[in-house]
Amino acid sequence: MNWLEYENSAKLKGYKSICGVDEAGRGPLAGPVCAAAVILPDNTVIDGVNDSKKLSEKKREALFSVIKETALSYSIAYASVEEIEELNILNATMLAMKRAVEGLDVPADYAMIDGNKAPKLKIESECIIKGDAKSMSVACASILAKVSRDHLLYEYAKEYPQYHFDKHKGYGTKAHTEAIKEYGPCPYHRMSFLGKILK
Repeated sequence: MNWLEYENSAKLKGYKSICGVDEAGRGPLAGPVCAAAVILPDNTVIDGVNDSKKLSEKKREALFSVIKETALSYSIAYASVEEIEELNILNATMLAMKRAVEGLDVPADYAMIDGNKAPKLKIESECIIKGDAKSMSVACASILAKVSRDHLLYEYAKEYPQYHFDKHKGYGTKAHTEAIKEYGPCPYHRMSFLGKILK
């Protein structure tokens, strides 16, 4: 597998500063959506990197530090629960991705976006379906977004231990939906996601 196929293709078109972009947290019932953008040095493949969903939590945590140390630039950004409620989850995800790209301290001139929809950016971009399993930069962004969001949910778990956010990261597990029914929602819950649970 060529992890750098998309990066190299962009370079052949004349782009110099290429970032991979991915998100985490579109599906959960609680917490913000997180996006990350990563620019790696030319021809960099980080050993062990893969789509974050295919890695254990321990492996993601280890790679989180390696990616941050290796990247020429990285940026992690969020769209809040309030923004998800106001804009809907797709538009909030696009907003988080836009913030991540614009937050890079080394400006990118090309963005590779995981999925089939790209945010409106001031630079050229392309969508890559399952990009986190095809592009090294996107896979690195996927890990940064996932781990950053997980860390936030650990903090929520300290504040609201009854929901066990540290266990499910806000996803709609049986234990989580039962806790919502028992205790009602907290300020971190996405009310528009809870319709069936709160009936």
